[in-house]
Amino acid sequence: MKILPINLEDLVHARSVESVRREFKKTWSEPIMESVIHSICAFANDFFNLNGGYIILGIEDKDGQPVLPPHGLEDRNMDTIQKQIRGNCKRIDPEYQPVLSPEIYHDKQILVIWVPGGELRPYQAPIKLRERDRAYFVRQGSESVRAQGDTLTQLMQMTAKVPFDDRRNNSVQVDVISPSLVRKYLADIRSDLVSPDVNLPDRDLYRYMKIVSPMNDHEAPKNVALLFFTESPEQYFPETRTEVVQFGDDAGGDLIEEKVFRGPIHFQLRQSLDYLNSFSTSMIKKIPGRAEAHKTVAFPYEAMEEALVNAVYHRSYEIREPIKVYLYPDRMEIISYPGPVPGIEMHHLQAGETVPPVQSRNRRIGEFLKELSLAEGRGTGIPKIRRKMRENGSPEPKFEFDCERTYFRVILPAHPQYMVIHALRNSAHLWATGERRNALANLEDARKRVPTSGAIVGQLIEYRASLGELSSAENMFNENRINPELVDRHLVFLAMAKAYLNAQNPSKASSILREIPSPATGDELIELAILYKRAGRFKEAHKVFASNFDVIREDPKAVHEYAQTKMRLTKKEQNASIRKRLNQDAAELLRRAIQLSDDDVRTAWCWHDLAITLNWLHAPETEVLMAYSKAMELLPNETVFRDGYERWKSNPKKWKR
Repeated sequence: MKILPINLEDLVHARSVESVRREFKKTWSEPIMESVIHSICAFANDFFNLNGGYIILGIEDKDGQPVLPPHGLEDRNMDTIQKQIRGNCKRIDPEYQPVLSPEIYHDKQILVIWVPGGELRPYQAPIKLRERDRAYFVRQGSESVRAQGDTLTQLMQMTAKVPFDDRRNNSVQVDVISPSLVRKYLADIRSDLVSPDVNLPDRDLYRYMKIVSPMNDHEAPKNVALLFFTESPEQYFPETRTEVVQFGDDAGGDLIEEKVFRGPIHFQLRQSLDYLNSFSTSMIKKIPGRAEAHKTVAFPYEAMEEALVNAVYHRSYEIREPIKVYLYPDRMEIISYPGPVPGIEMHHLQAGETVPPVQSRNRRIGEFLKELSLAEGRGTGIPKIRRKMRENGSPEPKFEFDCERTYFRVILPAHPQYMVIHALRNSAHLWATGERRNALANLEDARKRVPTSGAIVGQLIEYRASLGELSSAENMFNENRINPELVDRHLVFLAMAKAYLNAQNPSKASSILREIPSPATGDELIELAILYKRAGRFKEAHKVFASNFDVIREDPKAVHEYAQTKMRLTKKEQNASIRKRLNQDAAELLRRAIQLSDDDVRTAWCWHDLAITLNWLHAPETEVLMAYSKAMELLPNETVFRDGYERWKSNPKKWKR
């Protein structure tokens, strides 16, 4: 019968179990039996609180990795092997019996020995099976060695000390465990315990999973069962929840939203991550001269995941404090209680340092999270957070705790571009609601945090010009036009050119557009082309539109502006064939813009421009009439349409070109 609460393939390939918690033996013999008993003793002592390990008989080991296909134990009597193991485990003091599970793997018979961390450590085993001398064994990397010196002293101090999550809870009945949650978990990790050919009663599942423990004449659930497999762990461990709070300012005084996640801790973890990921705005930046674009996010998902998993895994569930996630405009803070276990110091959390292999606070929580692929191997979390932040172009994360180790905080600084987006959004809202001076003040404050943002400087120029402070806008432009450290410097030029055009000064706008650095994104290229058009620089506008048509082809506004640019070029073009081609292109673009547009105003103007273009092309009068009619139908009060139609109607041939 299948009795392993873990997927065998994942176990063999260390997908949900650290490789150091596995040990492979090609075959079975008396010398191998001796090393197996030593390893059972070492795994049972569980010195680092990883919940023991697994010994797999029938698969050869090479440099810590399985040699496949398996050798198998076909030439051995499985019943005899199991009897020998059980008999020799009686010689471990105090007696310890592992879980033995015969399995078929790649059509070969193997034996998996599951050795959970023991409740009565320290354990000692015979040094030689035929002798009386005993020793305490622990795992050192991927080997089982005798405990000596400080290691032996620490092991003695762990006498019968079971981590909180693996203790039985005598005050609660087993019936509070939800069978459906247990079976869903087993299905998620692809355990054979819930395969179609196995029909185990609920209580047997609990025993095989080691989430219940004998107590006199009945059983009691372990704390890990109450955390993972009850609908409301908070009922048994107050404050077992995750709170996510979003603030509108750096000081935490302007509360925007608070969200609380409850339920089984792995459900909390996933729901919190989904919620946080919704805040992590994606930002795609086109790289000039290259086909691909560079994508960044406010907070890399993997960094958030590692930090939150760390909080769920390593917090104390005896302390009545929830996990707290604080979202500020420029950072995310994830706080759990208490701080790290002794042995981890602040310098271990610095870049380039290695976290020492200290004992875990919760051995079963970590095991379950790893089997769900939510947690990784020991010591990999902090380096991964650093790596993912670096790959995203984000500032370095920070890790901190106080001298008394009362809390642990992970600080993930927001990507600088996210801070820019956040500031621009807030200012746009203030501007739209009439708080224009506050909008300016908000941007000035953001500029102090991100002084190299061309987007913020450009928006400040636009706002100042809109308030009639054109000289102030000019000063800001001149201060930044040649700043080599300014990111997206072209936005400063776009803003100033627009300000001059709005002030009816196309010559100054044209002068600025001659110097503008090349924009990087599609939206910015469209804006540049439109500004060229407004400044009367139709050839430059046409060049930008034409070279970026693959970017603008689905944008009705851009397609319409492109068509109007072609229409304007025809007025100065002397060559009749070129003029005809430009008009034909314009007509095609206008029809496309009409198909794309869902705005009646734009659609009406497209029909109006199409009527003019069709007339220039000597199209049938019925087509021109239909275009004018469509425009006037959509905007019946637009006098330009009515006047144009009347002029054309009075003498259609006069208006042809």
